[in-house]
Amino acid sequence: MIRWASVLCKSLKTTPSSFPLNFVPFSAYKTCINRLLLPIITSPILARLFRGPCQPFDEMPRRTQSFFAFGFFDVLDLVELCKVKPDFRNIVNVHALAFKVGVLGHLPTSTSLIIAYTRAGHYPSSLALFGEISCKDVVLWNAMMTCTIENGQFTDAISFFVQMLHEGIKFDSVTLVIAISGLSTITNSLLYLQAVHSLGLKLGLLSYPDLCNALINAHAKSGDLESSESIFMDSKVKDKFSWNSMITGCLRNHHPEKSLWYFKNMVSSGTQVDDVSLSCAIAASNSLLNLHNIGKTLHGIGIKLGLDETPHVSVQNALVSLYSKCGDIDAAETLFRGIYDKDLVSWNTMIQGFASNGMIVEAFHLLSEMQFIKSSIQPDTVTILSVLSLCAESLLLREGKTIHGFFIKRLPRFDLILNNSLMNMYSKCNQIDKAENLFMSIKDKDLVSWNTMISGYIQNGNSRFAQILFKKLLYQCLECSLSTVLAILSSCDSPEFLKFGESLHSWELKLGFSNNIHAINSLIFMYTNCGDLKASYKLLQSVSKVVDTTCWNAMITGCTQNGYFLEALKTFNLMRQETYTKPDSVTLVSVISASRTLESVIPGKLAHGIAHKTWFDRDVRVQNVLITMYGKFGDVESASLVFDLCVDRNLCSWNCMISVLSQNKEAKTALRLFKNMDFEPDEITIVTMLSSCTHLGTIRYGKQIHGYILRSNFHKNSFINAALIDMYSNCGRLDISIIIFGSSSEKTIASWNSMISAYGFHSEGRKAIEVFNEMIMTKTPPTKTSFINLLSACGHSGLVEEGIGYYNCMLDEYGVERVTEHNVCVVDMLGRCGRLSEAYEFIEKMVLRDEGVLGAMLSWCGYYGDVEMGKKVGEILFYLEPRKAGYYVCLANAYVGVGSWSDAVKLRKCVEDMRLKKQGGYSLVDIGL
Repeated sequence: MIRWASVLCKSLKTTPSSFPLNFVPFSAYKTCINRLLLPIITSPILARLFRGPCQPFDEMPRRTQSFFAFGFFDVLDLVELCKVKPDFRNIVNVHALAFKVGVLGHLPTSTSLIIAYTRAGHYPSSLALFGEISCKDVVLWNAMMTCTIENGQFTDAISFFVQMLHEGIKFDSVTLVIAISGLSTITNSLLYLQAVHSLGLKLGLLSYPDLCNALINAHAKSGDLESSESIFMDSKVKDKFSWNSMITGCLRNHHPEKSLWYFKNMVSSGTQVDDVSLSCAIAASNSLLNLHNIGKTLHGIGIKLGLDETPHVSVQNALVSLYSKCGDIDAAETLFRGIYDKDLVSWNTMIQGFASNGMIVEAFHLLSEMQFIKSSIQPDTVTILSVLSLCAESLLLREGKTIHGFFIKRLPRFDLILNNSLMNMYSKCNQIDKAENLFMSIKDKDLVSWNTMISGYIQNGNSRFAQILFKKLLYQCLECSLSTVLAILSSCDSPEFLKFGESLHSWELKLGFSNNIHAINSLIFMYTNCGDLKASYKLLQSVSKVVDTTCWNAMITGCTQNGYFLEALKTFNLMRQETYTKPDSVTLVSVISASRTLESVIPGKLAHGIAHKTWFDRDVRVQNVLITMYGKFGDVESASLVFDLCVDRNLCSWNCMISVLSQNKEAKTALRLFKNMDFEPDEITIVTMLSSCTHLGTIRYGKQIHGYILRSNFHKNSFINAALIDMYSNCGRLDISIIIFGSSSEKTIASWNSMISAYGFHSEGRKAIEVFNEMIMTKTPPTKTSFINLLSACGHSGLVEEGIGYYNCMLDEYGVERVTEHNVCVVDMLGRCGRLSEAYEFIEKMVLRDEGVLGAMLSWCGYYGDVEMGKKVGEILFYLEPRKAGYYVCLANAYVGVGSWSDAVKLRKCVEDMRLKKQGGYSLVDIGL
């Protein structure tokens, strides 16, 4: 070893500047080889193999020695036959015959026997025979290294190469190619690869194309694309394999533009394109989602060269993937059906294409066709993962269970990836107990298993279980990834988890995630969810050097989602002051939503102007939230203008516009728009349209929508049932409302509330109380809406004492906080019975006197002609709402009722002077059936 090292150091007397690829001289890699490569020798067989000096009787002739003994060529023929048709028993017999004849000293014979043993699946015999040969040449070493690669013993291959270096054996380019092949399968092997590269460079072996191609491919696999490009550019001979290595290398390192550039230059250079290069180019076009400019051109090249035909199924599969991913699923299916000899990849690609385009039924039909029509091809792990992902995203629990059964029946071998995917599917389908059972059944869990289970708990609202599981993960001493960090941070979604979130922040700093932009965004969002806005702003300022639009979005979105609407707008103003960050569609959606909730149209219009200036007003999400905002402020004209300018409308766009029209008493227009929809209505559309029918009192349209609900199997939806109950009761058909409520298989709080409201609307207060008590018996907790409907029913039926009783006990017994609507119901209840003094005393006891409560009181004062009390209430209302004409008119009518015409004229004159206008009422009569 010392002699080899000294000779090698003398022969490599060059400076680093003389290397065109900036590689360090091999003398600097001597320590690297000794310290990094030698520890790879871990095989016990190899340890016994590399023993001390050979004994004299072990000496064998060299490869150049001739043999004229009887039977030599016969044995040689037998050895070659064993290499072609390897059978362990035959090889052992031929080995014994060769030993008996005395031809084992012939190195080609020994080499062939080593290869034959390996091909027969008896790798230890190859090692043993190799160890018995004392005078080995480079061909024998190369053969042995190739055998280790074929048997998946990649570290053994590197160990043999290291042994060659220490024994001073002269190697050739083939040796380096084999060593590179072994290194390519080892993780974090870039430093080893550079050492081998340096050896080839110093010994002048890079002139061999095979070695250059191997280095190009290996560097690209290791993520060192720059070195691959340098070797390729310096290579004098660029053959088909060189170009393919660069095309695939660029694609592997997420540079599809470069991959297409090399493909174009390959065609320009006159090098023949094959199925590998064309498939990679199509895949690059797929990554860029460029079908029309590049993808179809590549398709044309494939047709011209005949590469789209049966022998080149990889090209056909790539084309199917390209068309399906770019949305042209019909063309993809046509190409798929045209593949004569489909392989498993063909079926998987088409199934994934259907799944990615939302064609769930077609994906499952193709899976069935694959199993029953093409019985020779059965689903593999990739197929099942594709279908399971579709089940998870579309919440198809029954189909997911079917796939689980197939997995158990057809694939008895444990597959951790599939188990993790099953856990994800069950978690997203709200079957967290089944996901937990799968998790507990896995013996050798990986980090993905833990992350999936933690995320599953969080998705199902079990933040505490997620945090407990995370602590167990830390106890297992497994190295956490960024996915773990992002998952567990999302569990801190309320102030009670602030302390745990702070400890996670400290833990992140220790793990070195402090500069990761995704981790920073999650921390900002976590602090905002936990109500600590100061910590969010402080963190945002501390990372100002790396902060981007996403960080600001995390802050603004967090404020909007947690009710800090004013803070969201202030953060947006701070963001606009930063010159290096610009708002995007996510920013504008959050700002417009905050403006809508604050009931201030000015910030929303400002955001609309910014969206128009930056062209984000073409984003359908921004358009939808603008429609909703303008509708909230009653500006139907602006909402309609945004809707008309929307080019890429989705179902949400139609729902938003229909809802705006319905909320702003434009129910007829909403019905007309509903008839012209470009999409199939969903549950939200149906509920909105039923609400429009309720406002109009038109039972004709309501019955038609009810028929559509039955045909579309929407009648099982509890919210739709609740809307139907409201519609029929408001249209005078309480009997149908009762039938719908009684036939509901699953009664939710929405259904109970609607039924209570229906009885109250028809002055059936006793029935409403019975429904409320029945709801309590089913252990359905009442809401504030439940008590609003119940108190209103008691008021319309004259059940004052019962109503007051429910009002007094709603907080203590049912935990429902009193709001303005409940107080209005009590005042209305007392006012209907003429108990105005009690109603006024009730108002005086209130801490905050709301306009709604006072307005109800003023109305009943006018009804009963109590002018004095009306004046008291009116003075307060005129101060709180000086621009609302209805209050003046109501008090004026009270004056008229008692004959005080002069006071009534004064109020009317005041209304005219202030140019106030009372909104006119109207009545609707449905003359249809």
